[in-house]
Amino acid sequence: MSPDGNQVVMLVALFAAMFTFSEYASTYPGLIEFRDAPPFNRVRVIGIFITLFFLSLVAASPDNSGTLTLIVNATGLVLAHALDFTYSPIWLLQVFLPEGATQADLTMLRTMGGLSFLIGLVTISVFAILMRLKSWPNRNTSFNVWVNLPTFDPTAGGDVVARLIRDSRINLILGILLPFLMPVVASYGIGNLGISLGASPIMLVWTVTLWSVLPVSLLMRGMAMGRIAHMITERRKKLVRDMAEQGEFAPV
Repeated sequence: MSPDGNQVVMLVALFAAMFTFSEYASTYPGLIEFRDAPPFNRVRVIGIFITLFFLSLVAASPDNSGTLTLIVNATGLVLAHALDFTYSPIWLLQVFLPEGATQADLTMLRTMGGLSFLIGLVTISVFAILMRLKSWPNRNTSFNVWVNLPTFDPTAGGDVVARLIRDSRINLILGILLPFLMPVVASYGIGNLGISLGASPIMLVWTVTLWSVLPVSLLMRGMAMGRIAHMITERRKKLVRDMAEQGEFAPV
């Protein structure tokens, strides 16, 4: 990279750090969801970091033949061969490359796709396990819907639980469909803008990372909103039982 490119990357990193610090230092809702419900954002950020790190190793593999690089490439190739069937997400990734791409570029892209797919599955599994083991988001303090879901208005109308379940299902469906839709949609943008991902390993790494991270984030968000809906339902049932035991009214 050029010195100007390094400076731009540093400025973007500093801006992201300042934005994250201001979001978590504020007591009012911002743009980051589940701010007070760890480890949702921690799991997601760690998954993004691991994806970028491993994909960077794959992109640097022609100039680096270390043991870790060989292991990462071998793992990605095995997964790519296992998942590379017609119209699969890994198969659709080839639309990112130009028509005159070499076999080495295609192998690198498929390796990146296999690795990012595996990391995404592990990230979702880790969050699901933590959600089950720690009864997420139950803590000693109450769950603040206003702070943790700033874009969700509980007073907009209708039952809160029904709306949370609806949004949860929409996020889950989009998370499943995005790995198939993103390559097709991105191919039109790449063709119209004249961008060549094969000539820029950095852009290729970030493109495959976004292809993996966005569906994972939507799936995690859908799981989280479904969990919150279940938690609200359980608390309602508990409140009804407590009021019935106190003789305030008889449950229907």
